[in-house]
Amino acid sequence: MIRARRTRSTSSRLALVAGAVGVVALVPPALRSLRARQGFDRSAAAAGVSAQFDQDAASYDRLVGANPGYHEHLRLSARRLGLPAGGAGAVVLDVGCGTGLSTAALLETYPEARIVAVDASAEMLAKAREKSWPETVRFVHARAEDLGPALTEAGIPGPFDGVLAAYLVRNLPDRDAGLAVLVEHLAPGAPIAVHEYSVADSAVARTVWTAVCWAIIIPLGRRVTGDASLYRYLWRSVLAFDGLARLEQRLRDAGLREVHTRPVDGWQRGIVHTVLGRR
Repeated sequence: MIRARRTRSTSSRLALVAGAVGVVALVPPALRSLRARQGFDRSAAAAGVSAQFDQDAASYDRLVGANPGYHEHLRLSARRLGLPAGGAGAVVLDVGCGTGLSTAALLETYPEARIVAVDASAEMLAKAREKSWPETVRFVHARAEDLGPALTEAGIPGPFDGVLAAYLVRNLPDRDAGLAVLVEHLAPGAPIAVHEYSVADSAVARTVWTAVCWAIIIPLGRRVTGDASLYRYLWRSVLAFDGLARLEQRLRDAGLREVHTRPVDGWQRGIVHTVLGRR
């Protein structure tokens, strides 16, 4: 019975996504997408994103939990780091951990690893700390740009055997500088997984993304929080973000090798990706 209920729930969510794509005929997403990219001041938006995450921290897990595949995709990117089975002896850095969902994905994948989870939003981090964690998980409040001093002060300066950056790079005020800091904290030969949205290279992906945002994500955000600002920012920031070729080049310019991208499945195929590299 439990399995049947979960199957129906998943089917209902997928039906909502399918219905959202149907919005294309009613609200021209291509036009919305163009206007979003033209009117989006990324630097100004990124500067205030931590405050917006602070405001919506209490409802964040509930909202992303309604997204089919969200948790499994995080686990998939964690597995793609390719650390030894169980992560025994490894120390892994989770940058942009938010409420700890990516941290949980790492812990489930590498239960024997030590995990250091970092986020710039104090309220998101407070929600993460409220959850039950083993002693092998540490949380640090810091912006990616200030990672070095914050980790040194916490007594865990690295280098690290792997880095997971989930939904982080798009939100950085200076993406190249932020990536350079992450690479500096990798041990030689260690992997990084950038788990991120990218739709710039695909008109189909942009259309689906805009349809889903305006049919589901933004209305749901408004209903749950009373303010859809964070979810309008999400929509616009994804449209304005790098295409995959540009993002891969950023990783190479930061000093990574073996850079390549792997897809996720489900409705977010072509929208969410794992971009991998190695120091």
